[in-house]
Amino acid sequence: MSTDDFLARFGSPGASQPDPVAAAQQAMRNPLPARFYKEAGVLERDGLFHVALDGRTARTPARKPLAVGSRAVAQALAAEWEQQIERIDPARMPLTRLVNSALDGVEDQQEAVRAEIVRYSASDALCYRAGEPEALVARQDEVWQPIVKGVEALIGGRFILAEGVVFAEQPAETLAAVTRQVENIPTPVALAGAHNVMTLTGSTIVLLALANGLIDAEAAWQAAHLDEDYQISVWGQDEEAAERRAIRRREFDAAVLLLTKG
Repeated sequence: MSTDDFLARFGSPGASQPDPVAAAQQAMRNPLPARFYKEAGVLERDGLFHVALDGRTARTPARKPLAVGSRAVAQALAAEWEQQIERIDPARMPLTRLVNSALDGVEDQQEAVRAEIVRYSASDALCYRAGEPEALVARQDEVWQPIVKGVEALIGGRFILAEGVVFAEQPAETLAAVTRQVENIPTPVALAGAHNVMTLTGSTIVLLALANGLIDAEAAWQAAHLDEDYQISVWGQDEEAAERRAIRRREFDAAVLLLTKG
């Protein structure tokens, strides 16, 4: 199987990201192709860093060169390909799938992707707080409120908080300020990473805090899973849920790399 054939079969182009867990599970149901190359590396050419398999530039499902402007991202992509052993497992290639999506989809739909990120902030997870139990309320205030305040200071706007599922309409000025921040995300690759961070955390606020260095990746992950971790502390976690979370974390780490280095 050639590089092009593999990517046409297992790539996931498009501006809208599928659920990463579902994508990985679907990929695992497909017969895995044998590794068809001896070496994965990086070639610098025409101002871009190309992922090369046996010296040939790999291509996306739309037959674009698998090439990015960041050496760090290209090296991580090549490492992902190199880590495939006898079989190529797309479930373990979240970065390749996400870069394919950036190059084949996001690049031509940047305004739509930016608009979706802004729309997400209108019903951001960090704006909806529990009314009980007291321990969860306190934990949300301890972890989420500094992130919200930090982003408010960054954008010069204020988010309206709500308790429970009652909808809280955000001020137009705040959404406009979020729009200006999202416009600062520089490249389609970084934008694809931003979109996936938002999707996986349920929060544009967390995304903006991470993108602007207010929190690191681990703090973003913990903030996004605060409610889930509280439930685990009460009820425990089953093996299937733990596996799904591990898949999401791999997807998240790939997205953070694109957001911060893309």
